[in-house]
Amino acid sequence: MSKKLREEIEEGFCANVKSISTEDLKEKVQDESWVIVDTRLNDAYNGWKLDGVKRGGHIRGAVDFSANWLYVDSDKKDKVLEQALKTKGIDLDKNIVLYDANGKDALLVATYLSKKGYKNLYKYDIKQWANNENLPMERYKNYQMIVPASIIKDILDGKIPETFEYSKNIKMIEASWGEEKESYAKGHIPTSVHINTDIIEPPPTWMLTNNDNLAKFALDYGFTKDDTVIVSSSASMASYRIAIILRYIGVRDVRVLNGGINSWLSKGYELELTSNPKSSCTTFGENIPANPQLIVSIPELKQKLRDKNKFTLVDNRSWDEHIGKISGYSYYDKKGRIPGALYGHAGSDSVSLEEYRNIDNTMRNQYEILAMWDKENIDTNKQLAFMCGSGWRAAEVLTYANVMGFENTSLYSDGWMGWSLDDSNPIETGDSK
Repeated sequence: MSKKLREEIEEGFCANVKSISTEDLKEKVQDESWVIVDTRLNDAYNGWKLDGVKRGGHIRGAVDFSANWLYVDSDKKDKVLEQALKTKGIDLDKNIVLYDANGKDALLVATYLSKKGYKNLYKYDIKQWANNENLPMERYKNYQMIVPASIIKDILDGKIPETFEYSKNIKMIEASWGEEKESYAKGHIPTSVHINTDIIEPPPTWMLTNNDNLAKFALDYGFTKDDTVIVSSSASMASYRIAIILRYIGVRDVRVLNGGINSWLSKGYELELTSNPKSSCTTFGENIPANPQLIVSIPELKQKLRDKNKFTLVDNRSWDEHIGKISGYSYYDKKGRIPGALYGHAGSDSVSLEEYRNIDNTMRNQYEILAMWDKENIDTNKQLAFMCGSGWRAAEVLTYANVMGFENTSLYSDGWMGWSLDDSNPIETGDSK
């Protein structure tokens, strides 16, 4: 955020923003000339009770436009935010109600909108709505799977936040490719133990290792079935990749820091530079893998693809990868897609996932994700298996599907690389629509 914008907020640039009462707001929720906008952190919209609200989640029908997005330092910010306004229907000719719980976020977004020519701006305190149990609010079924930085801070401070009341052993993990010096040593969430992703997907193929090696991995790092594990990373995909594998192994409560380490830094929290050693154990407490259905093998995939009425393979790669124009990877040259796979969107390249994320790398709202799927004829009533090049992008999308409540889902972990390594497997190229 620019210094000028900060000064304008402090000087009351948006002092003319009108307040709206709960009674008036109730009448406007169904009015198409009004747009209700949640300006809080994405985590609050998802379901977390932040800033003292009685109920977590958002007003039914509200869209999200977080004040936090205005802090992001990106050359593409203006373009991305303009597109977000358009997608969410936050139009110049509509009445815009901006709500928050801290008295600051709504004014920040109001200032941003005012500079763009918006006139009909209103502010509202969501605590008033949340205090009335008769007023409808919505939250994602499994919102607790992606965790805000402030909740992790509470845990490290010895508090017991919501959804952690029955957690026995809470463990912090930092997931990243390479040895500690590559990322972990530059700063991580306090108490985190580093996991090099090569351990679960060793080179040179970077395919998921076998179950015996995964069992050894679990014991080497002291994981048990009853742990609560929170995975973070400076590169969010790595944390989702490790999280899915821990769930596959059988850790019953695995969560990910929503937005990655940047969300920790944006709260003003400090990173730790000290290396935390792993602690091994002698028993996991259950046979590994305890959740084999979470990972689909190539033979299983071939069988499932025969029944299009019950199963869909969702290809979470860029469009150019999906149609076979590029492989997506500098170290791999085979191009194409698995016959029958539906384009599931992702990002502009193999290390991007902007179509599933907000500009601050938090999860995009579920209504926009579902609209994207609907456009591609992805039927959520079927079993969905997500894939990408080698499992990283798809692991994040799978987690988001689970957050939204879709549980008949899995990861085709080996992805395009695993499929195309065998020349006998059929491939397609060109437009699949």
